Amino acid sequence: MAIDLHLHTTASDGTYTPTEIVDEAKKLGLTAIAITDHDNMNGVEEALKRGKEIGLEVVPGIELNTDYEEKEIHILGYYLNYSSKEVHDILDELINSRVNRAQKMVEKLNQMGINISYERVKEIAVGGAIGRPHIAKALIEAGYAEDWSEAFDRFIGRDCPAYVPRTKLTPFAAIKLILNAGGVPVLAHPGLNNLDEIIPGLIEAGLMGIEVYHFEHTGEDKVHYLKMAQKNNLIITGGSDCHGPGSKSGARLGQVKLPEQFLTELKKGLSQKSLYNPQK
Repeated sequence: MAIDLHLHTTASDGTYTPTEIVDEAKKLGLTAIAITDHDNMNGVEEALKRGKEIGLEVVPGIELNTDYEEKEIHILGYYLNYSSKEVHDILDELINSRVNRAQKMVEKLNQMGINISYERVKEIAVGGAIGRPHIAKALIEAGYAEDWSEAFDRFIGRDCPAYVPRTKLTPFAAIKLILNAGGVPVLAHPGLNNLDEIIPGLIEAGLMGIEVYHFEHTGEDKVHYLKMAQKNNLIITGGSDCHGPGSKSGARLGQVKLPEQFLTELKKGLSQKSLYNPQK
């Protein structure tokens, strides 16, 4: 009985379709997974449908990319009402921001003499929320970078020539959005951010969990954030953060497996909503 609560599909920057990732999870013996695409929930319904067909539980989720003092913090949301008008309006704004940003980044690259097109970036995204990984793939495909690291380090990473910032929520606004939509907000992979000083403020704003177990967390990270979660009575989650084969991070599905008790505790969090004031 094993679960993975952090997965991406072609609805954002993953390479598995929602149906494919459900099928792969079933083959690997997982009993439940969460679909947590960046800034959108467009893959959730397809995954839920396929999960019902083959007997695998699918948790509706999202990973919101947020900014805090020029650093990026990701907030996972589980079980939020993805048909909510407030959620749709905000996510539409974030998706439009992604499109505008990608267009501007391609324009900058073109001005540098790099011949890739926005149309090709859209094709690579296969209808998903466009992000820098899609631009990186176009750069690699066209021979301007050997791999993902070079594409980001030379062209599209922060402070690089073709980098363009985009509209993002603050982590506090993301938590409020998830709470207002009836969901459970969880801090994603804190070991990758080194921003522990913000966590008390996030808890005060209604953060309900920490992703203790993540593919890139070290043993020290896991011990540190496990203690923090226990001290603050936070829900403990974890996942592989799989983006699928051919992606920058690779096919990690099945490489982080948690016992089902973690999903039980996550569901219990839904009944604790009265402890938080989402208007903070």
